[in-house]
This record gives sequence, structure tokens and C-alpha cells, in this order.
Amino acid sequence: MKHAGEQALNSIEHIIARIRELPGLTERKRGTFYRKSDAFLHFHEDPAGMFADLKCDGDFVRYRVSTAKEIAAFVRDAKKALES
Repeated sequence: MKHAGEQALNSIEHIIARIRELPGLTERKRGTFYRKSDAFLHFHEDPAGMFADLKCDGDFVRYRVSTAKEIAAFVRDAKKALES
């Protein structure tokens, strides 16, 4: 599974925009977010859909982010991870 390229990132700009609204994150490269100096989340593209790797409790957890329900769960968990 490869990191999301520009075209893939264009297709999920609505998700990236929601992540940009979260406090405490820095977008060092389009679609790649850091919390302080630690990698926090980034996106992958795959024939099976779009995925996000989100750091939760020190480990990356992969989320499929291709449907509205999946995106809502991912954003909810990103907010929770920032609160911890």
C-alpha cells in the first residue's frame, strides 16, 4: 500500500480539511500531520480504497476512509487521540 499521491489526496480533500481544523496538528506535507515532533497521521491509496494511518496510544492504526461512516469514525477517533 503506497502513500497517497496528489491525485488521491485531491479526492479526499474534504477529509483533509476536517483534520486541518483539529487543534495541535501541523501539516508538514500535504496530508501528513504531526503532533509536536511526532508523526500523527497520513494517508494511503490502494485499489481497495483510501486509508489513513492514525497514531493511537503510540501505535499506528489503519482506518479505511472511503465511506461517510468510515470517515466519521476516523475523525472521531482522531479527536480522541488528540485528547489523550
